[in-house]
Amino acid sequence: MDIEKIQRIMKRDPDDVVDELLDAVEKYYGEVPYILQFLKDTPELLVPKILYDSAIIREFKRLDPQTIELISIGVSAAIKCDHCLRMHIRIAEKLGLSKEEIFDAILIAGTLSNATVLAYATRVLDSEDGVKRGSACDVCDVGCNGCDGGDGDCEGER
Repeated sequence: MDIEKIQRIMKRDPDDVVDELLDAVEKYYGEVPYILQFLKDTPELLVPKILYDSAIIREFKRLDPQTIELISIGVSAAIKCDHCLRMHIRIAEKLGLSKEEIFDAILIAGTLSNATVLAYATRVLDSEDGVKRGSACDVCDVGCNGCDGGDGDCEGER
């Protein structure tokens, strides 16, 4: 979708372009993703979403469609979105990606997700060491023993 087409769409009433945009999405993906079906009754939200997604996913030609689908598979797996994952696997298969290539994207997502869990938890663990030693709390800026997280009750006495 080039900039001229986007400008023409933006000048039209959102109610008048919904079917045209959903047809274009279906032609590209082979189906209409659930969230777009859900948003069909709110064209004022659907139209900008489709235009935004299209500009990022389909219009920048720096990444080929197969790479875009592998990224989409990895992210869908990492955020545990069953609907997205299934759809992007189907699209990847239609684009000729092998099961092994798709599995590699899932493995990378799993590795990164694992690293995120470890990084988050070890940072919290390290910050708890500081609180136990009486250092200033990040929430209330008072040296305390186990601030409640800022619910308004911390008086530095815990």
